[in-house]
Amino acid sequence: MSNRTTMFLLLGFSDVRELQILHFVGFLVIYLAALVGNLLIFMAIAFDHHLHTPMYFFLMNLSILDLGSISVTVPKSMANSLMNTRSISYAGCVAQVFFLLFLVGADFSLLTIMAYDRYIAICKPLHYETIMKSRTCVEMATCAWISGLLYAVLHTGNTFALTFCGSNMVDQFFCQIPQLLKLTCSDSYLSEVRVLAFSVCLVLGCFVFIIVSYVQIFKSVLRIPSEQGRHKALSTCLPHLTVVSLFVCTGIFAYLKPTSSSPSPLDLVVAVLYSVLPPIMNPVIYSMRNKEMKAALRRLTGCR
Repeated sequence: MSNRTTMFLLLGFSDVRELQILHFVGFLVIYLAALVGNLLIFMAIAFDHHLHTPMYFFLMNLSILDLGSISVTVPKSMANSLMNTRSISYAGCVAQVFFLLFLVGADFSLLTIMAYDRYIAICKPLHYETIMKSRTCVEMATCAWISGLLYAVLHTGNTFALTFCGSNMVDQFFCQIPQLLKLTCSDSYLSEVRVLAFSVCLVLGCFVFIIVSYVQIFKSVLRIPSEQGRHKALSTCLPHLTVVSLFVCTGIFAYLKPTSSSPSPLDLVVAVLYSVLPPIMNPVIYSMRNKEMKAALRRLTGCR
């Protein structure tokens, strides 16, 4: 294409019609599972006054972000498979990049805040109610959403300020910045370095904060005299630590591995892992080892 790109073509999972239908059905089941799981978590917390605490308030926000992030990528891929097309408009690609970065950035900021919440609850329990007031929690959650918004504005603007005038084939099932940078006819090296450097610094800073928080948490847990008390403290931390590990490991593997010149099945698998797996697994992780959440879900659904 010699002129400026006005439409992109996303990588399909297969050209065989039967496999396209299978992909549609598979993604539909995954999307419905994430939709039901996150909505149940949201409704259980919203309607159960026993869960109106800072930890569950942040978890409710996390469910909204997870539901939004999977809704940005999966429905478009499903529609393309069902209609046997690969196209996405330039504006659609911009919107997909912006909202995915916004939701994922806010997601990780919120996970960092949740680590701080667990630190205060376990290391400074006597001051927990005075530190984690309702207004403070709302302000912290708002900061997480705003940080995601600023992150998305910065990187989306930086990426689409470049000119795309070469091939319009994106080697991924959604618009992904590393794949888009391969299509630009501008000098994208400095742009790519800035994006990568800023992202690594941001993620590394949040991750170090989470690690330091958990080091202090585990030190406090080891000083708890009763085994039951230690188990109760750890049971509130392990789901969050599992979610953080899943989020960080899949994201790092997806963005820091070398980009290949030609599409590979591994690239698609990795993209599915970091964009689809966390929104599905988070409700399962938080409900399996949490007695209060399981009790609230039973009350919500009427199951014994």
